[in-house]
Amino acid sequence: MPLAFFLYPRAMRILGIDPGSKATGYGFIEQQGNRLIHLDNGAIFTHSSDALAERLQQIYQELCRLIELHQPAAVAVEQVFMARNPASALKLGHARGIALLAGINAGLPVAEYSALQVKSAVVGYGRAGKNQVQQMTRTLLNLPEIAQEDAADALAVAICHAHSHHLTKQIKQSSQRTRR
Repeated sequence: MPLAFFLYPRAMRILGIDPGSKATGYGFIEQQGNRLIHLDNGAIFTHSSDALAERLQQIYQELCRLIELHQPAAVAVEQVFMARNPASALKLGHARGIALLAGINAGLPVAEYSALQVKSAVVGYGRAGKNQVQQMTRTLLNLPEIAQEDAADALAVAICHAHSHHLTKQIKQSSQRTRR
Protein backbone atom coordinates (compact mmCIF):
# COMPACT_ATOMS: atom_id res chain seq x y z
CA MET A 1 0.00 0.00 0.00
CA PRO A 2 1.20 3.53 -0.67
CA LEU A 3 2.53 5.53 2.27
CA ALA A 4 -0.19 8.16 1.72
CA PHE A 5 -2.79 5.54 2.76
CA PHE A 6 -1.29 5.42 6.25
CA LEU A 7 -0.54 9.13 6.57
CA TYR A 8 -3.95 10.29 5.36
CA PRO A 9 -6.59 7.78 6.44
CA ARG A 10 -9.87 7.84 4.55
CA ALA A 11 -12.25 10.53 5.56
CA MET A 12 -15.43 9.58 7.35
CA ARG A 13 -18.54 11.66 6.70
CA ILE A 14 -21.00 11.77 9.60
CA LEU A 15 -24.59 12.98 9.83
CA GLY A 16 -25.57 14.19 13.29
CA ILE A 17 -29.28 14.53 14.09
CA ASP A 18 -31.01 16.38 16.91
CA PRO A 19 -34.59 15.07 16.58
CA GLY A 20 -37.68 17.14 17.27
CA SER A 21 -41.24 17.21 15.97
CA LYS A 22 -41.17 20.98 15.42
CA ALA A 23 -37.52 21.29 14.41
CA THR A 24 -35.08 18.49 13.62
CA GLY A 25 -31.51 19.70 13.46
CA TYR A 26 -28.98 18.12 11.13
CA GLY A 27 -25.26 18.56 10.71
CA PHE A 28 -22.76 16.98 8.34
CA ILE A 29 -19.10 16.84 9.21
CA GLU A 30 -16.14 14.99 7.79
CA GLN A 31 -13.42 13.53 9.95
CA GLN A 32 -10.04 13.51 8.22
CA GLY A 33 -7.58 12.01 10.66
CA ASN A 34 -7.74 14.34 13.66
CA ARG A 35 -9.38 17.17 11.70
CA LEU A 36 -13.11 17.84 11.71
CA ILE A 37 -14.48 19.67 8.69
CA HIS A 38 -17.92 21.26 8.53
CA LEU A 39 -19.92 20.37 5.42
CA ASP A 40 -23.51 21.46 6.03
CA ASN A 41 -26.05 22.09 8.77
CA GLY A 42 -29.59 23.28 9.22
CA ALA A 43 -32.97 22.34 10.58
CA ILE A 44 -36.09 20.76 9.19
CA PHE A 45 -39.02 22.84 10.43
CA THR A 46 -42.57 21.53 10.49
CA HIS A 47 -45.86 23.30 11.17
CA SER A 48 -47.48 22.44 14.47
CA SER A 49 -50.89 22.87 12.80
CA ASP A 50 -50.16 19.85 10.55
CA ALA A 51 -51.04 16.34 11.69
CA LEU A 52 -48.18 14.53 13.46
CA ALA A 53 -48.04 11.85 10.74
CA GLU A 54 -47.54 14.53 8.06
CA ARG A 55 -44.82 16.22 10.11
CA LEU A 56 -43.01 12.91 10.59
CA GLN A 57 -43.28 12.19 6.87
CA GLN A 58 -41.76 15.61 6.10
CA ILE A 59 -38.84 14.95 8.48
CA TYR A 60 -38.26 11.48 7.03
CA GLN A 61 -38.33 12.63 3.41
CA GLU A 62 -35.98 15.53 4.07
CA LEU A 63 -33.52 13.36 6.01
CA CYS A 64 -33.56 10.81 3.16
CA ARG A 65 -32.90 13.60 0.65
CA LEU A 66 -30.00 14.93 2.73
CA ILE A 67 -28.51 11.44 3.13
CA GLU A 68 -28.69 10.94 -0.62
CA LEU A 69 -27.11 14.35 -1.25
CA HIS A 70 -24.21 14.12 1.23
CA GLN A 71 -23.61 10.34 1.31
CA PRO A 72 -22.55 9.98 4.98
CA ALA A 73 -20.80 6.84 6.23
CA ALA A 74 -22.59 6.95 9.60
CA VAL A 75 -25.53 8.55 11.37
CA ALA A 76 -25.48 9.70 14.99
CA VAL A 77 -28.72 10.56 16.79
CA GLU A 78 -29.21 12.23 20.16
CA GLN A 79 -31.19 10.10 22.61
CA VAL A 80 -34.46 11.36 24.04
CA PHE A 81 -34.21 13.27 27.28
CA MET A 82 -36.91 12.86 29.90
CA ALA A 83 -39.41 15.64 29.35
CA ARG A 84 -41.78 16.95 31.99
CA ASN A 85 -44.67 16.73 29.57
CA PRO A 86 -45.37 13.12 28.51
CA ALA A 87 -47.08 14.22 25.26
CA SER A 88 -43.96 16.21 24.26
CA ALA A 89 -41.69 13.28 25.11
CA LEU A 90 -43.82 10.97 22.98
CA LYS A 91 -43.69 13.33 19.97
CA LEU A 92 -39.93 13.67 20.43
CA GLY A 93 -39.68 9.87 20.52
CA HIS A 94 -41.57 9.63 17.24
CA ALA A 95 -39.19 12.12 15.59
CA ARG A 96 -36.22 10.19 16.97
CA GLY A 97 -37.63 6.97 15.55
CA ILE A 98 -37.94 8.61 12.14
CA ALA A 99 -34.28 9.70 12.33
CA LEU A 100 -33.18 6.15 13.21
CA LEU A 101 -35.33 4.74 10.40
CA ALA A 102 -33.90 7.14 7.80
CA GLY A 103 -30.36 6.10 8.68
CA ILE A 104 -30.97 2.36 8.85
CA ASN A 105 -33.06 2.36 5.65
CA ALA A 106 -30.10 4.00 3.88
CA GLY A 107 -27.96 1.05 5.01
CA LEU A 108 -25.87 3.16 7.38
CA PRO A 109 -24.61 2.33 10.85
CA VAL A 110 -26.61 4.33 13.38
CA ALA A 111 -25.21 5.35 16.78
CA GLU A 112 -27.07 6.95 19.67
CA TYR A 113 -25.65 9.33 22.28
CA SER A 114 -27.10 10.89 25.41
CA ALA A 115 -26.97 14.64 25.92
CA LEU A 116 -24.40 14.02 28.68
CA GLN A 117 -22.14 12.12 26.25
CA VAL A 118 -22.49 14.81 23.59
CA LYS A 119 -21.69 17.66 25.97
CA SER A 120 -18.73 15.77 27.44
CA ALA A 121 -17.31 15.09 23.97
CA VAL A 122 -17.73 18.66 22.73
CA VAL A 123 -17.20 20.82 25.82
CA GLY A 124 -15.49 18.40 28.20
CA TYR A 125 -18.24 18.84 30.78
CA GLY A 126 -21.50 16.88 30.74
CA ARG A 127 -23.54 19.62 32.37
CA ALA A 128 -22.48 22.35 29.93
CA GLY A 129 -25.08 24.88 28.84
CA LYS A 130 -26.47 25.28 25.32
CA ASN A 131 -24.36 28.41 24.74
CA GLN A 132 -21.17 26.55 25.65
CA VAL A 133 -22.03 23.72 23.26
CA GLN A 134 -22.82 26.18 20.46
CA GLN A 135 -19.60 28.12 21.02
CA MET A 136 -17.41 25.00 21.14
CA THR A 137 -19.11 23.60 18.02
CA ARG A 138 -18.32 26.86 16.26
CA THR A 139 -14.70 26.71 17.43
CA LEU A 140 -14.11 23.01 16.68
CA LEU A 141 -15.53 23.31 13.17
CA ASN A 142 -14.12 26.78 12.47
CA LEU A 143 -17.55 28.18 11.62
CA PRO A 144 -17.87 31.89 10.81
CA GLU A 145 -20.79 32.20 13.24
CA ILE A 146 -22.72 30.14 15.75
CA ALA A 147 -25.11 27.75 14.02
CA GLN A 148 -28.85 27.83 14.66
CA GLU A 149 -29.60 26.04 17.97
CA ASP A 150 -30.99 22.77 16.57
CA ALA A 151 -28.28 22.63 13.90
CA ALA A 152 -25.55 23.30 16.48
CA ASP A 153 -26.88 20.45 18.62
CA ALA A 154 -26.84 18.14 15.59
CA LEU A 155 -23.27 19.15 14.75
CA ALA A 156 -22.34 18.43 18.37
CA VAL A 157 -23.83 14.92 18.04
CA ALA A 158 -21.74 14.37 14.89
CA ILE A 159 -18.61 15.60 16.70
CA CYS A 160 -19.38 13.24 19.58
CA HIS A 161 -19.59 10.34 17.14
CA ALA A 162 -16.32 11.35 15.46
CA HIS A 163 -14.54 11.40 18.83
CA SER A 164 -16.19 8.18 20.02
CA HIS A 165 -15.58 6.35 16.75
CA HIS A 166 -11.95 7.48 16.69
CA LEU A 167 -11.42 6.34 20.29
CA THR A 168 -13.11 2.98 19.69
CA LYS A 169 -10.93 2.44 16.61
CA GLN A 170 -7.76 3.24 18.61
CA ILE A 171 -8.78 0.84 21.40
CA LYS A 172 -9.42 -1.97 18.88
CA GLN A 173 -6.05 -1.37 17.21
CA SER A 174 -4.29 -1.34 20.57
CA SER A 175 -5.94 -4.57 21.74
CA GLN A 176 -5.07 -6.28 18.43
CA ARG A 177 -1.42 -5.32 18.86
CA THR A 178 -1.44 -6.61 22.45
CA ARG A 179 -2.81 -10.01 21.35
CA ARG A 180 -0.03 -10.53 18.81
